[in-house]
Amino acid sequence: MTALTIVLTGACGGIGRAMAVAFASAGHNLVLVGRSAEALAELRDGLARSRSHRYVVADLASAAAIVELCADIADGPAIDVLVNNAGVSSFGLLAYTSDALMEQMLQLNMLAPMRLCRELMPLLLRSQNAAVINVGSSFGGIGFAGFTAYCASKFGLRGFTEALQREFANKPLAVHYLAPRAVKTAMNSDKVVAMNTELGNAADEPEVVAEAALKLLTCRNSSNRYLGWPERFFVRLNALFPAVVSGALKKQLAIILRYAKPSLISDSLPIK
Repeated sequence: MTALTIVLTGACGGIGRAMAVAFASAGHNLVLVGRSAEALAELRDGLARSRSHRYVVADLASAAAIVELCADIADGPAIDVLVNNAGVSSFGLLAYTSDALMEQMLQLNMLAPMRLCRELMPLLLRSQNAAVINVGSSFGGIGFAGFTAYCASKFGLRGFTEALQREFANKPLAVHYLAPRAVKTAMNSDKVVAMNTELGNAADEPEVVAEAALKLLTCRNSSNRYLGWPERFFVRLNALFPAVVSGALKKQLAIILRYAKPSLISDSLPIK
């Protein structure tokens, strides 16, 4: 496969690191985006062909910072792919979710990808291998108690991706929505891990998501890729028969509410 230049946001998180390793090992060149210069430099230096990659420090919660980031990218080598992976999650009851927390999730999980796509689209469309991969979640297709704001942000990202696929259907651009189920990263608090264990929800290693993203680089048609069984089945079932899924999830509600007590709202939110 032709070596691509890939802009990867959230490069220092669990999924981002796994993607960086997979992309670099496959011979692609990376523009790593994150908030810590030290972490980005360490990541780059540990990748295959480290001299072929560069990094840019940016706070994607800031619209102004995104404009500066895109100007920096435009001054560098031509790009082929944008992977919108950066994001944040929170678990807790809506009644105790602050405005600041809701705004943070909407800014990072939905608005940042929208802004990056808008600003970088002219550069991407110059490539014969242009692609966008928006990393969503199975919670972008199923509303889940305790994750109301997070679900809202990922539902928004999924809707944006669908509209973008249709808006550029007559262009040589592949737009993908990649939706993992639970992933074993620091983004999940100890209580989320314990809840998933009690509910019997499986979790994938970050490398599973990275491998799926790597395969999408060879797909020239826009697509929606949901990871994990039975999660992808329930996403489809929820779209067709939401009442059935609601009934199943209601049986789990007592367990979810037990873990989603207010004290969890104060937990730190790792940004990938």
